[in-house]
Amino acid sequence: MGTEQPLLDELAGVFARMSGLLLSGETAGSVLRLVTTLAQETIPGSAGSGLSILDPAGKRTTTAATGDLVERADRIQYENGAGPCLTAWADRTTVRVDDLNQDRRWPDWSRRAYALGLRASLSAPLVAGDSALGAMKVYASRTGAYGSREESLLRMFATQAAVLVANVKSFEDARRVSSRLQASLRGRDLVNVAKGIVMARDHVDEHTAFLHLANTARQRRKELLETAEDLAKATRRPRR
Repeated sequence: MGTEQPLLDELAGVFARMSGLLLSGETAGSVLRLVTTLAQETIPGSAGSGLSILDPAGKRTTTAATGDLVERADRIQYENGAGPCLTAWADRTTVRVDDLNQDRRWPDWSRRAYALGLRASLSAPLVAGDSALGAMKVYASRTGAYGSREESLLRMFATQAAVLVANVKSFEDARRVSSRLQASLRGRDLVNVAKGIVMARDHVDEHTAFLHLANTARQRRKELLETAEDLAKATRRPRR
């Protein structure tokens, strides 16, 4: 408990700052930038930090990196399909590299990252429920920068970061669903208005009115919704 309590006390302030940002209604990008900035500040010896997640197209990408060095080191992993961060993500385990010049697990990545000036790294998975959402990593410019304390710190930090990333993902998913739903409801209303216009004008039932709209759309090579909108606009009385 003696060694863990300082970690808990240290992270308490960090996570309080995160919560304060969320409660103030900051954007998702600001939240993720705060996560990586705090990771670099909280874990001693770190020259940079970043999050690896999937982009909307399903490709691995680095988000909210604290600098270009992190993005370049990550890009090598994505190109190779291998590296400490990707291993942490896939295996859901903390991965530590004490000396890139001596580590042989990912030789190409180690060689190229070493050329960038990196000497050590530490990665932890972002796990929320049953989902592995990505990984958080910190890089150092000196060998042996990280030990068991830093591993514990990053794991605790990544647990909270995973919750934030999951919340951001849920928010964005809900927003996309909401936008589609609004568009769907608007389209349904426009079609109903257009059907009503045809029913009143041609004295036909709802089914016949819909077929008329569909035929008109096909003849004009337009979408049904666009045809309905054109009809609704043409029928509006001009304002005096």
